[in-house]
Amino acid sequence: METPLQQLHSKLWEDRGIALWVKREDLLHPTISGNKWRKLKYNLQEAKRLQHDTLLTFGGAYSNHIAAVAAAGQEFSFKTIGIIRGEEHLPLNPTLRFATSAGMALHYISREAYRQKSEPVYLAQLAEQFRNPYIIPEGGTNALAVKGCTEIVTDIPIDYDYICCASGTGGTLAGIIAGLEGNKQVLGFPALKGGEFLKEEIEQLIHRYNGGRYDNWHLITDYHFGGYAKIKPELLDFIRSFQQEHQLPLEPVYTGKMFYGLVDLIRSGYFPKGSRIVAVHTGGLQGNAGFQERLGIAL
Repeated sequence: METPLQQLHSKLWEDRGIALWVKREDLLHPTISGNKWRKLKYNLQEAKRLQHDTLLTFGGAYSNHIAAVAAAGQEFSFKTIGIIRGEEHLPLNPTLRFATSAGMALHYISREAYRQKSEPVYLAQLAEQFRNPYIIPEGGTNALAVKGCTEIVTDIPIDYDYICCASGTGGTLAGIIAGLEGNKQVLGFPALKGGEFLKEEIEQLIHRYNGGRYDNWHLITDYHFGGYAKIKPELLDFIRSFQQEHQLPLEPVYTGKMFYGLVDLIRSGYFPKGSRIVAVHTGGLQGNAGFQERLGIAL
């Protein structure tokens, strides 16, 4: 499934001989947005093949992945269960309201229990409790997700030198790297503080997918702004001005940070003159409603 490329124009990079495009993965599907659709595509096929009727997954209260799995369940006739980190808070925030409106059953667990989400014993308990659902990891990241995300790079119809992507659990970035098979340069922008830990996880995901090991990628770890839920005034100011200049919707957890970092790298001379850059817009815009409701922040 192809998504459009939108070229962005600015004196900042055009004076440096740099061309910049955005791959609009946010336009891939109205409710299963961007990289979430890519990650779920082959998982949904596998769930059907194995004759599961229920999807179970994990996430925080504002998780893009929770919203996407709920939407996918509704569209493709699966029951859905969301294991939510932390206590229930009523009224539900916009993300969880959407998830329940799409038919997802929410089950809240303590943060301590949530840390077991990848442990085989805990997963076996969930499988028994919920009658053998198809279990999708937090963020949707597994080998099938990597396979889906390789397709992000197969339909880019232009030549380019760099491809940039925000990163949470590392699955999307692993898919892009694996799909390129050592070609181009890949820059990942972790949204989480201390994102260096992703390097080993991404390497393992790629190796499990196709056995490959590539050295054409780097993590840019200076633009996390304190972590997932941290909102700083300079980031908000950047998002608002960037949206106004380019008519490109952003959000502060992933894409806002990536574009802030990308523009800063251009300004600082990171990219050679003549560089052609593709930035992947991974979606996640559903989260903006939650920021506006919780913090009074309009984006």
